[in-house]
Amino acid sequence: MPPREEVVSIRDGTVRFRSLHAGVGEPLVFFHSFEGLPGWPEFLERLSARYAVSAPLHPGVGGSEGVEALDDVVDLALAYDEWLTALGIERCHLVGHFFGGMVAAEVAALFPARVKKLALLSPTGLWLDGVPQADALTLPPSELHPLLWKDPASPAASAWQAPPPSEDAKVAAQIERIQRLAAMGKFVWPIPDKGLKKRLHRIVAPTLLLWGDADRVNPVAYGEEFLRRLKSAELKILSGGHLLLYEAPGAASGAVAAFLG
Repeated sequence: MPPREEVVSIRDGTVRFRSLHAGVGEPLVFFHSFEGLPGWPEFLERLSARYAVSAPLHPGVGGSEGVEALDDVVDLALAYDEWLTALGIERCHLVGHFFGGMVAAEVAALFPARVKKLALLSPTGLWLDGVPQADALTLPPSELHPLLWKDPASPAASAWQAPPPSEDAKVAAQIERIQRLAAMGKFVWPIPDKGLKKRLHRIVAPTLLLWGDADRVNPVAYGEEFLRRLKSAELKILSGGHLLLYEAPGAASGAVAAFLG
């Protein structure tokens, strides 16, 4: 069954969240990264077999609006707190990938009582001078693609790179990509260190840090740094690249579900 769609406005309509929902059980909220939310991926389909999964699209992405009304990533986290209130979700599991992991960590730091458990898949939000992250915002697709996957020639990677079916669809996809990256880039450019390291100590939820062993966008050194700064966390490394949730959806969703319980 396809997920249902919901649109919720907050702040007198200045911010409008479009979200997808599926499954039953404990509430679980998933925050996507720079790739957006392509359909209802297998990773979320597997989790929705055990949890009531809600997946919002960030403002400026895929029908969500109001990015111009948000000042910074803290303001984005505040907006998500208001969105959760509007949905009637008092407490939930939070799961996020890369930029979405940064957002999930901000929500967990600012509103500790909101979060039962936290699963961060290769989260950004920190910066290590000796270990730069790849610039996923500005690299052209031809250069970024090999960095996203453990095996850039795998079926999952090949399907990801498949061209749109027509020239009009190709132009529309290019415009959408520019708008999507600009919307999220507002919160992390030029480097993603926006003060999260000063707030990580506020996170009380047990936390899973999940990394691909061949993550060439966000090296596992960042997982070790998050682990060092969090009160109650574990780092698990699986076979895969930066897009672990698409390259190994069964292993990634299984690890998250086993941690959440």
